[in-house]
Amino acid sequence: MIAPTSVRIRKFSRGISVRQVRMICGLILFAYLISHFLNHALGNISLQALARGLRYHMLFWQFPPVAAVFYAALLIHGSLGIWALYERRQFRWKAVEPLQLLLGLSIPLLAAAHVISTRLGHTLFAHDRLYPQVLHGYFATMSPKFAATLAVLVIAWVHGSIGLYFWLRMKQFFKRAAPFLLAAAVLVPTLALLGIYQGGRVVMQDSADPAWREANLSAGKLGSPTEASTLETITGDFMIGYLGLLALVLAARGIRTLSERRGGMITLSYGNGRTIRVPKGLSVLEASLRHQVPHASVCGGRARCSTCRIRVIGDCALLPQPSNREAFVLNRVGDSDPSIRLACQLRPETDLSFFQIFTPQIAARHGGPSHIGEERYLVSMFVDMRGSTKLAENRLPFDTVFIVNRFLGAVSQAVIECGGQPNQFLGDGQLALFGLATSRETACRQALKAAARISFHIEELNQFLKNDLREPIRFGIGINGGEVIVGDIGYRDHIVFTALGDAVNVAARLQDMTKSLGCEVICSDEVRATAGLSPDALPQQDVEIRGRMEPMRVCVAERAEALSTLVENELTVAA
Repeated sequence: MIAPTSVRIRKFSRGISVRQVRMICGLILFAYLISHFLNHALGNISLQALARGLRYHMLFWQFPPVAAVFYAALLIHGSLGIWALYERRQFRWKAVEPLQLLLGLSIPLLAAAHVISTRLGHTLFAHDRLYPQVLHGYFATMSPKFAATLAVLVIAWVHGSIGLYFWLRMKQFFKRAAPFLLAAAVLVPTLALLGIYQGGRVVMQDSADPAWREANLSAGKLGSPTEASTLETITGDFMIGYLGLLALVLAARGIRTLSERRGGMITLSYGNGRTIRVPKGLSVLEASLRHQVPHASVCGGRARCSTCRIRVIGDCALLPQPSNREAFVLNRVGDSDPSIRLACQLRPETDLSFFQIFTPQIAARHGGPSHIGEERYLVSMFVDMRGSTKLAENRLPFDTVFIVNRFLGAVSQAVIECGGQPNQFLGDGQLALFGLATSRETACRQALKAAARISFHIEELNQFLKNDLREPIRFGIGINGGEVIVGDIGYRDHIVFTALGDAVNVAARLQDMTKSLGCEVICSDEVRATAGLSPDALPQQDVEIRGRMEPMRVCVAERAEALSTLVENELTVAA
């Protein structure tokens, strides 16, 4: 039997993709860039402030463990950028993604001369090139190296900002934080460039003093002509090697394209009569983008969501096995069916017929704004009416619809009263969402109160219909919280705002469990804890959830009405 720790490690490793590694490394490099830019900005104060800031900057980033992490991130991020040049066949964002890649690949060329003359010069020859020496060298000569250094500052900042945008655009807080992030994105590099200008201006004024020149421009600080020539040679060799590597990658792309064409073409059939011919090696999503076939993909093909899922028609035995990342995402949404695949990860080698599970959004809803995918924490509640099939056996269809509508109306009223939002009506069941405009803690408390409120309204409904019902209406409720993707899902005039993700699927499965456990409410222990209830407030047990490798701790309430007093008492004691 696999130990729980081993299972968690394996599960965590399956969830890591190449893009996530590149993002983490990029965040480390962007943190260095921010530190460096803020240091440059101190030039607006004085040269002394520049020197003092540089001391603290170097003290942190040259601390051996930090330096090891930084240089590892630099090497990995750069290598993965080159790999992306080879691997990426089609870009989701037609202008921004290629621009980001192009800017990133240009950074080593533009930064090479500056880094080699300062950092490598210090390592090889103990040069002491700090702000006075570097600024004097740039402003005294106004050489192309100075222009390249200024350009690389702007390019590195834009490259990192685009990467941050791709990462944060689906986060819950992004819309609120976007104006402040934009202001910082403009202000920080502007202050840095002004700081360089102010520092250079002061240095040029001070350089008129022979004593200053003797103290700051000596051979011990700048190096001898022979040493400078050696550094120039190293810079030239690096640029030749780097350009040669890029040429090799481009040549490999050309060879791959020829090989794919010689390998033959395959046909992709979309299940709606649309077919396309593409060379082998393209993912289904890349093929859709290349031929301008609308295909849902909230995360842009990064395997961070499951909206590009397809259902393969026919034999799945000839399909490539899912990668670790694809298997992780499918497992998280509970799809163990081998015919369900991620279009951004599947690269078929034979003809393929499939249906898109989520129809791409062609037009926004009439009368309201369009909502793009956004990642955020929500509490999902599934409510299901028990025995509706049996109810319909002895009634006219209109009577059955009337009772079901009264049930859904009672549930909706309770949800709204407690601050939630009725979201989807699934036959005689309903999905409600909490947390669209509140904190996590509030959303969890609202959901638990809503469960009790539903019990109150259903009891009223039972009293109203007691002469028409052979037995009272019963229900089951499943509650779970977690990160989901919310946005507009549907087709043309049939688009709805809803939530997608593992947390929603788990809530539905918890609702199904109320039947076998003979209770009215099951909520995840995470909801209980976030709401601020004590561990012994509700009976707990571990249950198996389809699609999850480990049991899940849940709280069981035999009667939903008991939650009302419980929540009120617990929160009063906590306060």
